[in-house]
Amino acid sequence: MQQLLCAVITVYWLVMIARVLMSWFPIRPGSPFATVYLIVRDLTEPVLAPCRRIIPPIGMFDISSLVVFFALILLQRAIC
Repeated sequence: MQQLLCAVITVYWLVMIARVLMSWFPIRPGSPFATVYLIVRDLTEPVLAPCRRIIPPIGMFDISSLVVFFALILLQRAIC
């Protein structure tokens, strides 16, 4: 069970990286990446939205994903 949880955390960490990288580039609705972006967004938004309500953006930078990265690292080190 512990190995499965560690694997899930690692996969979610990779999904978060994909979300951050995809946010840097404009994705048009008809592009092949649009579906991938929607899936990644749907997977990460339930975690990022509460962080955004607590942590306001700093200027034009949204640091909620950075906070989630650190939380995932701490969680992974505590469990794995």
